[in-house]
Amino acid sequence: MAVPERVLIANRGEIAVRIIRACFDEGIEAVLAVSEADRESLGAQLADRVICIGPAAASESYLDIDRLVAAAKMSGCDALHPGYGFVSERPEFSAACAEAGIVFVGPSAEAMRRSGDKATARARARELGIAVGEGSGVVTSETDLPAIADKIGYPILLKAAGGGGGRGMRRVDDLSHLPGAWATATAEAQQAFGDGRLFVERFVRHARHVEVQVLADADGNVVHLGNRDCTLQRRHQKLIEEAPAPDLPEALAREIFEAATRLIASLDYQGAATCEFLLDRDRGDYLFLEINARLQVEHPVTEMITQRDLVHLQISVANGEPLPFKQEDLRVHGAAIECRIYAEDPLKFLPSPGKIVQLRTPAGPYVRDDSGVYEGSEISVYYDPMISKLIVWGATRAEAVERMTRALSEYRVGGIRTNLAFHRRVMKNADFRRGRYDTSFIEGHRAELLRPLGLEESDDALDAAITAAALHAIESAAPTAPNGAGPPSTERSAWQSGNLNWRPGV
Repeated sequence: MAVPERVLIANRGEIAVRIIRACFDEGIEAVLAVSEADRESLGAQLADRVICIGPAAASESYLDIDRLVAAAKMSGCDALHPGYGFVSERPEFSAACAEAGIVFVGPSAEAMRRSGDKATARARARELGIAVGEGSGVVTSETDLPAIADKIGYPILLKAAGGGGGRGMRRVDDLSHLPGAWATATAEAQQAFGDGRLFVERFVRHARHVEVQVLADADGNVVHLGNRDCTLQRRHQKLIEEAPAPDLPEALAREIFEAATRLIASLDYQGAATCEFLLDRDRGDYLFLEINARLQVEHPVTEMITQRDLVHLQISVANGEPLPFKQEDLRVHGAAIECRIYAEDPLKFLPSPGKIVQLRTPAGPYVRDDSGVYEGSEISVYYDPMISKLIVWGATRAEAVERMTRALSEYRVGGIRTNLAFHRRVMKNADFRRGRYDTSFIEGHRAELLRPLGLEESDDALDAAITAAALHAIESAAPTAPNGAGPPSTERSAWQSGNLNWRPGV
């Protein structure tokens, strides 16, 4: 099968930029599908071509499968990469691409139905004898919830069946909170994934989230690329990830690797997948949670410790090529940590949209910043408020923690609030430094991590000094591209023939 010549990237933000760069490295033309709100995004400036697929509302753009497939056909793309989130785990998206003769960079529709649907994947794991947490199948009616919750026992989690990332997830501690939790979880899942179905799972109080990155090719070869720890979460949103998982017994790690590869091998799966497990600290065992039938947000930490390009591997496997290595060829080197930098109130973890009027990102050896913004970018109210993913590598975990501490100290964002101070505090925490934490970490260290911020931590002093001048400079300077080009069109990026490092207002 020939290598794709042109790929439509059906996503936005930092993951769109990540895929664009992978396409450039492979000599593949990158076409970016954008909403009207993203026409001046960093991805739109870097892509070979851009095509506008609709208004800012995700339901009329990034969640509209017909528009995305039509954009791929209109722009002459022979492949499509869905990124993560939005419709990346919708079987009908994969099926629509196949029907249109477009290579979907991900599993087939049938494999996705068996794996991407959380309830179905749990049932398959049970058939294979893999331990699965107490829970239900898809709940079709709110009236069925009380009996299900009573059987499982409170507290419970309501979880979206058609997607992950903490969207459509609510903890419920007693019967009185079920109606409100059902309504908000269903609505959020529908908005995020176009699929409002939910299932129920037992809530584990003291747990760790450990996941295994798996790759499978068309010849039935299945390999894992080590594990990651995604335990540090707030309201079920991952904030810090690392690889490999710290303080994980070797025998337990081997069991989890075996369970993950066996499960994916049973599904006739092709592409990248992540199997998530819950380690119950109180009971000393592990439980299978779900399969994410796509690339994960936290994939860079795996890339750093394995020196493998996961996006390149996704594209080659989707193209029918065999995996270029076997399990025994894989080596894990050192440790990597990722901090998700969000535009949000660092105490309440609520979005803080607005214009970035000053931006200084860290650099130096073994520091990587995956971002979809630039100085002058607008953090929109329509989408996830991520600024970037800051990733570091170290020969040891201790070295990685110190490098992240240094990198965070260099990071500056002006004009909006961020969670940088929170990350800086975590890196200094003694329990985190020892690698001894669980899902109760943030609540257990609330006084330390979420106390009111001082000027030296929040960068307010710096913001006050630069905001007025920066705003004036950005708003008074017309964002004129090199060679007199204007803003991105619906057919081709206005900056493609100019300097790709150029940014509006710089």
